[in-house]
Amino acid sequence: MTTAQSRTLRIVNDLGLHARSAAKMAKLAGEASGGVWIMKNGNTADATSMLDILTLACPAGTEITVSIDDEADVNTLERIAALVRSGFGE
Repeated sequence: MTTAQSRTLRIVNDLGLHARSAAKMAKLAGEASGGVWIMKNGNTADATSMLDILTLACPAGTEITVSIDDEADVNTLERIAALVRSGFGE
């Protein structure tokens, strides 16, 4: 998989990447024109799918990499990074 850009992020909220936070991330990723992916320990999930995100099992402190396929989606990537860094607003 070739990616245009990526960001490595740490899950900071106490509950980790759970259903509500995964839904927020999937909603943002769904606004991208190209693919958005989340990687953890060699496993990749489609960031537009809440269920795919949840299969990565990311408790607090987990390091993930979020990447985009299309350079035009850099704003979406930055918005997802900000969401993760904010602890998903929790």
